[in-house]
Amino acid sequence: YKEIDNPAHVAAKCIAEGQIVGWFQGRMEFGQRALGNRSILADPRRIEMKDMINKAVKYREPFRPFAPAILHEYGNDFFEDYDYVPYMERVLSFKKDCRKLVPAVCHVDNTGRLQSVTKSLNPLFWQLIDEFRKITEIPLVLNTSFNLSGEPIVHSVADAIRTFNSCGMDILIIGKYQVQK
Repeated sequence: YKEIDNPAHVAAKCIAEGQIVGWFQGRMEFGQRALGNRSILADPRRIEMKDMINKAVKYREPFRPFAPAILHEYGNDFFEDYDYVPYMERVLSFKKDCRKLVPAVCHVDNTGRLQSVTKSLNPLFWQLIDEFRKITEIPLVLNTSFNLSGEPIVHSVADAIRTFNSCGMDILIIGKYQVQK
């Protein structure tokens, strides 16, 4: 492991390079959705990413979809009838010209169960997605809960490290520390 100055930039760069990133920051979210503090993150532009995560990380059926976490200010650019969705509680249709840009998070019915990310609600997660946007021109990342199939979302640092070492994630960022295998 090593200490890093800018976890959001490091994570965004790794995601853009095709790595699967475990993201463990701040306080744990309440509920069954990963909202940017206990997340597994990946590049939504890579169609193979969905299968890679389902097979090597989540250990679950290949048809299971993943959610797009999008910068709120770009929601209208990607989704039909966009509305602010901060807790991943709704499914919206991708605009036709955007579907091919983010195939790893576009479901077979051309929808996504999105999370609108704002700087005020989660500044570090917003910064990570904005860094990814600066690198790739895509203002969203693939986001799924930081857990393996049949397990609860990780709660402690020990949970995060055990889960990271038990699957095909490439990198783990805990606070300002980068952990690699």
